[in-house]
Amino acid sequence: MSAEATNPATPGPVVPSAPRRRSRPRIDLRRLGRAALLGPASRGRLPDAIGHVVEAHRAHHPDADLEPLHRAYVLAESSHRGQMRKSGEPYITHPLAVTLILAELGAETTALTASLLHDTVEDTDVTLDQVGEEFGAEVRYLVDGVTKLEKVDYGAAAEPETFRKMLVATGNDVRVMSIKLADRLHNMRTLGVMRPEKQERIAKVTRDVLIPLAERLGVQALKTELEDLVFAILHPEEYQHTRELIVDNASRADDPLAEFAEAMRTVLRDADIQAEVLIRPRHFVSVHRASRKRGRMRGADFGRLLVLVNEDADCYAVLGELHTCMTPVVSEFKDFIAVPKFNLYQSLHTAVAREDGQVAEVLIRTHQMHKVAEAGVIALGNPYTAPAEEQARGRVPADEERVDPTRPGWLSRLLDWQEAAPDPDTFWSTLREDLAQDREITVFRPDGGTLGLPDGATCVDAAYAQYGEDAHACIGARVNGRLATLSTVLRDGDTVQLLMGQDPASEPSREWLEHAHTPAARIAIQRWLATHPAPAEHEGAEPAENSGATKAAEATARPAADTATPGAPAPRPGAAITVVDRPDASVRLAGCCTPVPFDEVTGFAVRGGVVTVHRAECSAVARMANAGREEVDVRWGDTSGCRVTLVAESFGRPHLLADLTEAMALEGAEIVSATVEPPSQQRVRHTYTVQLPDAGHLPTLLRAMRNVPGVYDVGRAQHHAPASPEPA
Repeated sequence: MSAEATNPATPGPVVPSAPRRRSRPRIDLRRLGRAALLGPASRGRLPDAIGHVVEAHRAHHPDADLEPLHRAYVLAESSHRGQMRKSGEPYITHPLAVTLILAELGAETTALTASLLHDTVEDTDVTLDQVGEEFGAEVRYLVDGVTKLEKVDYGAAAEPETFRKMLVATGNDVRVMSIKLADRLHNMRTLGVMRPEKQERIAKVTRDVLIPLAERLGVQALKTELEDLVFAILHPEEYQHTRELIVDNASRADDPLAEFAEAMRTVLRDADIQAEVLIRPRHFVSVHRASRKRGRMRGADFGRLLVLVNEDADCYAVLGELHTCMTPVVSEFKDFIAVPKFNLYQSLHTAVAREDGQVAEVLIRTHQMHKVAEAGVIALGNPYTAPAEEQARGRVPADEERVDPTRPGWLSRLLDWQEAAPDPDTFWSTLREDLAQDREITVFRPDGGTLGLPDGATCVDAAYAQYGEDAHACIGARVNGRLATLSTVLRDGDTVQLLMGQDPASEPSREWLEHAHTPAARIAIQRWLATHPAPAEHEGAEPAENSGATKAAEATARPAADTATPGAPAPRPGAAITVVDRPDASVRLAGCCTPVPFDEVTGFAVRGGVVTVHRAECSAVARMANAGREEVDVRWGDTSGCRVTLVAESFGRPHLLADLTEAMALEGAEIVSATVEPPSQQRVRHTYTVQLPDAGHLPTLLRAMRNVPGVYDVGRAQHHAPASPEPA
């Protein structure tokens, strides 16, 4: 079923829909939902209302066993007999219409059986046990999944808890949500009999929860009609304006889309490519969005062209012919076949233009892709049915081993975080926020695994998606091999390596909440912060991620610096250097590059007969040579002890500096001075001048420092040379 060109809630002219592949005429679901019970029948006998469902079902499943449908209809009709809808129709018209919607979309027999019975447990004396005994465990599960919780038991929490229950059930079987979406569609079609305030409340829940779920499950046929019905209720003036645009366009004498379609048929026929070219009118909300984006609407803006082929390769063949024989709009090209959307959608998108400026959008897909694009998970049938070849070999999995292949990553994440939602209000508000993020990206882990995240997610979200609450110990990340802060926004296709600390005292920062977009991350951080009040709330201290490094610096750097105070015995920094031809010359190791044995070095004579020694690659060497300084030949002597300045880059965490200086001491490094810069964007820069008894220990010292949790890089100091060629 295609809902793009219909809006049964509002009478009036409607743009004709695209022709179907099958020759069977299109069924008007809303009209048939009423006519099913009121059709020709002998007086005193029930009409064969289920016949319409059977016809639609057989179009998709010609070999289906129809006996369960007949039995389910008899039970539903007898249970609901005497009940009336607020519209004045017999209540049985509702489950019939819901089932017919699903049958048109290609749902299998079990889902249709449950759909006929979906209100029996809630509104009649039929029990779940009776449903299970009569129709089996799967039908019982589906009916239970869509049965509402009683307000008598749950009060104001009944609606959010009902949705929580339904989503948990959907996690095990997506057919639960399929039935709920069809149920809401028929209710929205007949919402006009409700009070305006109730119409608005139901429409808002549909907009915030059901429509995003339909989008994520790929059921575009239901999603687009729900959007139009909500649009008509919540924005009646804009809806009416959009309707007038559609009616005015339908009365045009010329039809640019029809002309584009005929031109494409000719191009593909000449290329010997078998394809159907159909016109797909935009639905009301799509027209409204296009008019706001483009301003004045032209004839080709009121629809798209759909090209259907048999094989994936044919899609690219069609694309090549259209781009060769017509004028393509290159910026409009998107390949959702090579990279499908997170909701199973596959198609090639492009656009072609003609000389008068009209531009037609084109969708290219196979017939199977089109079926999935319209019906989403409904088109995949029973997720527990093993392939035919496995059934033939007896490899049907046991119930406890079932894995639903249609369960998408976003649903798994939703089910994970909902368990941590402390109360119905938090769950309800968080659910709406989560579903509002309607685009998903995929990022890659270094081990080849993937993480599905909403668009706009950061490294914080990736950490909690991968590690759960263990992500409290995350200290940073590398994105595409480059170091990045946890606030970095990820893009589709990025590779993310999360750096985890080993300190049990590691804790999340309050700043992380500003960068957390997923409910799982926000709930985990908020729960930790609620049980660990920050010192700032009581003592005016700095945030945790800064205070640890700062306090450690105050406690550690000051004593280290004291070793260089006047009166303390100072080692001869140049004792390891021999000046060729000047054995008695005073030697100073340059502070800009801190050479150590056995670096390649050179010297320059400065005032007072002092020779300053630089590493050969130091940037100051060229400047001093250009300034006319006398270059002196120097070499390392027998002494292997050295003094060197090291720079460490780290993420801020408590006790980091204490751990770092302890690691340095264990390697025999005497800290002469230390400087810790104020944290910036969760990063801390440390500079140490250390005395080593043996220069050969330097690589070991660097490794020990890099192994300290939170430290991501350590290297020799590379200061800029001073303005004057002579060192200070």
